[in-house]
Amino acid sequence: MFTRHILKMRRVVVKSVVMVLSCASLACASATLLLEEPYGKMGFFTATGHAAVYLSGVCADTPLVLRRCAPGETGVVLSRYDELGGHDWVAIPLIPYLYAVERPEDVPLFANAKMAAFLRDRYRRKYLEDIAPDVKNGETPGGNWYQLVGSSYDRTIYGFEIGTTPAQDDVLIRKYNASPNQSHFHLATNNCADFAKEVLNFYYPKSLHRSLVADVGITTPKQIAKMLTKFSAHHPELEFSRLIISQVPGSMPRSTNVHGVVESFFKAKKYIVPSLVVSPIFAGCVAAVYVGTGAGHFQPARNAMVFVVGGSPERPLGAEDRRAYQQQLKHFLAGAYPEKPGRKVDKVWARLQSKAKTSVDDQGRPILEVQVGESRVRIGVSADNILSGNAPPELERQLLAARLESELRRGSPRGISEAEVARDWELLQNTTAQSDSPSIRVSAGSENVRGNEP
Repeated sequence: MFTRHILKMRRVVVKSVVMVLSCASLACASATLLLEEPYGKMGFFTATGHAAVYLSGVCADTPLVLRRCAPGETGVVLSRYDELGGHDWVAIPLIPYLYAVERPEDVPLFANAKMAAFLRDRYRRKYLEDIAPDVKNGETPGGNWYQLVGSSYDRTIYGFEIGTTPAQDDVLIRKYNASPNQSHFHLATNNCADFAKEVLNFYYPKSLHRSLVADVGITTPKQIAKMLTKFSAHHPELEFSRLIISQVPGSMPRSTNVHGVVESFFKAKKYIVPSLVVSPIFAGCVAAVYVGTGAGHFQPARNAMVFVVGGSPERPLGAEDRRAYQQQLKHFLAGAYPEKPGRKVDKVWARLQSKAKTSVDDQGRPILEVQVGESRVRIGVSADNILSGNAPPELERQLLAARLESELRRGSPRGISEAEVARDWELLQNTTAQSDSPSIRVSAGSENVRGNEP
């Protein structure tokens, strides 16, 4: 097993290599197609996921007015949904788009649906009232506005980045600011992938198109990603790169693999099996299209670097390092909770979090308020404030162990970065250095820990 010092040395070396490799791309503007995995089970069309475009050199005065970025700003995500106050597109800064917070240090370590809803609505009330105003009683409105912020709570996202120029950005800004921003969304002919295709084709005309066979003429996010990958292979000057932005660990359902239209139909038993019974010829045609077009061969995560919140992209955590962390966490949990060997801490924490009240501290960082015995405690839930509240170390330990357990249990390590796992492990170790309060004891399953709902 790797020692802690060896793991730290390796992390420093990897960071140095990645920093050198990324310097050139940081000097120029870029456009990144965001291929977002689907969530929910509403039908085979929803299995195509969502597409948006991140522009590193374009920022916004408002969600509807674009401008050039000032030094230190990180760009915006342009996306199209229906039911957005009659608008065709909306621009959201990158970190809020992914996590519904304004600063990288405010991203929660472990999220549930209540946490995501709280952070989304807080951001909406501050920046999106014109697009999604309160309903008459002052409560949160319905509609698709929530998909503009906090996308990483619901989905894993793949990024396909190509280089652009500031001059191209300037022309795009003038074009979109001058054009009427009025919704004409249509699922089959003018959807989110059509919008992403339009933006990317603005930078590189006729580079992307829909598939008349594999997607029956509907533009899909996966098709655009495939075409952009193919286009970049013939244009190495674009400095093409791939990213994976992992879904935030937590109790929210995990997103699923993204598919094209025919691929979605073929892989959904509830559609293909009845079709096989009713019309074997039709089912055979679907299978022939799926096999003939190679619809299932494109792997979005192949050769992808891992997006690190507030840092440079990193290589995925290696399998050997992942096993080393898993083993260390196993030993840690066995020592911390000898009375309940083998328990799933992330599930225990998810139950506790579901009963707690979500709020923010004086600096706007997310916290949970939990009643522990006769005391009311506040526990920070971001890496920046988890150790700064009045919560007993045992409670902090549970949250960090739940985060690590969720990160390391995933079937594939491709979306895990060494930097974040090492940070979480160090925070977990820091909880053991603190003295547990003799007057407040926390036990996972204990009735002494309860929520603090208003």
